[in-house]
Amino acid sequence: MSLPTAERFERHRRTLVYHAYRMLGQYGDAEDVVQDAYLRFSDAVARTAIDDDRPFLRTTVTHLCLDRLRSARAQREIYVGPWLPEPVVTDERADPLASATLADDISFALLLALERLAPLERAAFLLHDVLDVPFSEIAPTLGRSEAAVRQLASRAREHVRDRKRRPHGDRAQRFRVREALLHALETDDPEALARILTDDVVFTSDGGGKVAAATVPVSGRANVSALLRGIARKGLRSVARREFVTLNGWPGMVTLDESGTVHDAIALEIADGRVAALYAIRNPEKLRTVTAQFANR
Repeated sequence: MSLPTAERFERHRRTLVYHAYRMLGQYGDAEDVVQDAYLRFSDAVARTAIDDDRPFLRTTVTHLCLDRLRSARAQREIYVGPWLPEPVVTDERADPLASATLADDISFALLLALERLAPLERAAFLLHDVLDVPFSEIAPTLGRSEAAVRQLASRAREHVRDRKRRPHGDRAQRFRVREALLHALETDDPEALARILTDDVVFTSDGGGKVAAATVPVSGRANVSALLRGIARKGLRSVARREFVTLNGWPGMVTLDESGTVHDAIALEIADGRVAALYAIRNPEKLRTVTAQFANR
């Protein structure tokens, strides 16, 4: 007896959503794409027999993402300030190993590197290097020869391979670093703050031109320390509510006002027990999913 269509689809939903998220950098859009893929899958199942659901769904999601990427490129070119992916809250307590894997597979560093790629390069790289799909299967998905797809993936790999991969360290250490950073800011202790930051630390803030945010990434211990202390003096003590979370596999936090609306989602990338990068998402359009997650807490 064959499984119901919905049950067949649900077996692949999580993988499909993360594939779409890596393609688009927008979690809400990724969920929309996967829902659209389900409708197409249901229609196809009703009309014909599908021998293997996985390649059909993977191809459908990839095509839908490519369509969105092509239409979104013009909008990205006029984006105000640095662009960051929409943050994803992951549950490290439920599955620490899976969370560590996600810290590589959906890290801000990887997603920002993918932004430099053309849509077909991105698709070829993610299908082959992340999902382990053979080039012989990717070729018909992208409508290119196998040799051309190999070249696409190779070019993408050149761009992506230089992204910094941070050693994760153990979970307790990562969260101790977050607590130490907050304590240094709350007590306005510049020496303690300097000890927590790497020499080449980078702070990137995405306001999308809708809220106040740094218009360029800020780098270097002295510059980032001064920026963080300034932000803390202006707003840290006035935060109505703070939630400690794991964002894209790394320790982070979200700040909320009294109405429960998320103002910021900040992820900390940690290397050797110190903060190497901070990613602050402030664009309200990118905080809707996170706000919905905390609305009833």
